[in-house]
Amino acid sequence: MPSAKITALGCYSPPGLLTNADLEKMVDTTDQWIVERTGIRQRHIAPPGMATSDMAVEAAKIVLAQRGIDPMTIDAIVVCTVTPDMLFPATACLVQDRIGAKGAWGFDLIAACSGFVYGVTVGAHLVMAGTHKRVLVIGSDTMSRIIDYQDRSTCILFGDSAGAVLIEPGEPGEGYIGHLNEVDGSGGDFLKQPAGGSRMPASRETVDQRLHYVKQEGQQVFRYATRKMFEMSRDLLAKHGYTPDDIKLLVPHQANRRIILAAAERLGLDESKIVINIDQYGNTTASTIPLALRDAVEAGRVQKGDLILFAAVGAGFTAGATLWRWAY
Repeated sequence: MPSAKITALGCYSPPGLLTNADLEKMVDTTDQWIVERTGIRQRHIAPPGMATSDMAVEAAKIVLAQRGIDPMTIDAIVVCTVTPDMLFPATACLVQDRIGAKGAWGFDLIAACSGFVYGVTVGAHLVMAGTHKRVLVIGSDTMSRIIDYQDRSTCILFGDSAGAVLIEPGEPGEGYIGHLNEVDGSGGDFLKQPAGGSRMPASRETVDQRLHYVKQEGQQVFRYATRKMFEMSRDLLAKHGYTPDDIKLLVPHQANRRIILAAAERLGLDESKIVINIDQYGNTTASTIPLALRDAVEAGRVQKGDLILFAAVGAGFTAGATLWRWAY
């Protein structure tokens, strides 16, 4: 099979900020409390009227401009999100139309915070199958629309952003190496949006009970995420004959600074080999990994040929890791 590589990367964050000082005025919390427990200092928040597809389109435009290609040459679009503009049509359809990718098909992928890891796995395999030449994978979430700003346990965590990559055929030895993805549905009740689906459709009662917002049992999620991010990373490296020493960078999902550092410590990774930017963006769900990757690339921390590991854990529970040889 041909290989698959990432050839362009683009991100978009709305300009509006919600700082810890702002949250101090909204709920019973402090900047110190938030920073000590999460590492977050601010979040980007989409203005009224801006939806998930709008941010996804902006990230896609950056990718297209960076690569210098006609959107008509895109074969498929995968939008990873838990905050679609609407349940249908898929956000991927809206993005396809807005960017003028008239030859592309696409779909939305729902895996919460693991969405981007799952998305690039799908994109890589479409290219390696030889049936697609260019696959656009976008992680985009407007989490502020489903967050209860009366709930201190969740409103301090999330922000809005989008990140996109283009996946194309590569030369042998570059690009995608492998992945480990899994789900554990027994943890589904610990992090969810209870209402709005077929089991609990919208009603006056679901709105009054604030059931359309994210609900989380933080300790359960923290324990699972810390263990599983380490295990998936360790097992994927071993599967392909690598050790943590071989990694140039671990680019983890940015859910909580303590989760990231605990997983990295168990892997034996020095902090210099980890990308952490949660302080500037918060948890933007499916877009955290491309945002962190973008910041690492711009800081000169990634060079062609480097071994890069993405790892994430999300609601579902979902978990995944994917290994890449950086190609540009």
